[in-house]
Amino acid sequence: MFENRQDQLKSLLKENIEFSRVYKQHQKLERQVADVDSNRRPVDEIALHQMKKEKLQCKDHLERMMS
Repeated sequence: MFENRQDQLKSLLKENIEFSRVYKQHQKLERQVADVDSNRRPVDEIALHQMKKEKLQCKDHLERMMS
C-alpha cells in the first residue's frame, strides 16, 4: 500500500498520531483477512465482510490524509 509514496508514509507515521493509529488498524485487518483467506482462521461470511469493509474504510481514510 502506498508504494510510490514511501517518504510521505514514513513521515506521517512518525508525525501524525491519527494516521499512525489508522495505519496500524489497517495492517491488523490486512493480517486477519489474509488469515481467513488462507484458512488459518475460521470466520463466518458476515464477519469477513465486515473486516473487509472496515479495512477499506481505513485505507480510504489514509488516502484522504495523504492528499
